[in-house]
Parts: sequence; C-alpha cells; structure tokens
Amino acid sequence: MSDVEAYSDEYWMQHAFEQAALAASQGEIPVGAILVSQNQIIGAGYNAPISLNDPTAHAEILAIRQACSHIENYRLPEDTTLYVTLEPCTMCVGALIHARVKRVVFGTTEPKAGSLVSARQLLDSGYYNHLFEFEAGCLQTQCAAQLSDFFKLRREQKRQQKLQQKSLNDQNL
Repeated sequence: MSDVEAYSDEYWMQHAFEQAALAASQGEIPVGAILVSQNQIIGAGYNAPISLNDPTAHAEILAIRQACSHIENYRLPEDTTLYVTLEPCTMCVGALIHARVKRVVFGTTEPKAGSLVSARQLLDSGYYNHLFEFEAGCLQTQCAAQLSDFFKLRREQKRQQKLQQKSLNDQNL
C-alpha cells in the first residue's frame, strides 16, 4: 500500500471488532476500540472495568492511554480517527475531546448511554473548545449482533445458575 492510499473504515472497524471479542472472552461487555493515525494503529483497547477494577477502563479510554503513551504526548496527532464498536458514553466523549481526536467512527448506537446521537448529543451543546467529526453505523449489524449475543449468553448463564440453585435447595429439603 502506498503512503497516500488509505484503508476503508470497515477495514479498521474489523480491528476494533476483534478487540471487542477479546473483552467478551474475559467476561467483559464486548466493546473494542482502536486509534489510527497515518494508516497505522497507534492505540487499541477493549472494555476491562471488571478485570482491572477500574470504572474508567472503557475501550476508548484504554486505546487513548495506549496511543498517548506510544506517541509520548497527551494530545493525539491531528489526523487521528477512533474506531469503536459502540457509541461512546459521556466519559469517553470527554476524553476524546481532551485528546483532540479528529474523527470517531462507531458501529452501533447505545440508546441508554450513547453521547453522540442517542441519549445525548454532547457535541451540539456549544460548550467545548474542540469538536470532532463522527459517523455511525460502520459494521453496525456485526457490532450489534456481538453485543446482543453476549447478553443472550449472559442471561442464559444466569438462568442456568438459578436452576442449579433451585435444584440444590430442593435436594436439601
């Protein structure tokens, strides 16, 4: 690939999707993110608040931390795009503003906590000294299915635990 040729949003989102699969494999809600600058991944992360005992360990935050460490600067390069499988929450939008990301591409919306187009539209408030472009729906079906499948499995596991507990309780009577 030449220096001027760029990969597609779908190409990069697939990498974020793979990060989300890593989260799911660890019992975390499957959200993955990567940061791209000059056609290279400079940061990657997946949801890990449970395993890291850190409520701020969202995929976007971990990708920002990795990228900033990699470039040795608290501000991202001017051309940086974040690819994330789920619409960012309020905390993550704030971090993206402070890091000076140029663009965000996300897979599926988050009706309860999404802060770009769903529950809130933070960038429309007029409060911020930096705004970024964003696009929704990249690999939307795939990203939504990954989340839906995770929560179906989690509900089934909880149902099985309840049945096992009931069976143990019945045996003890």
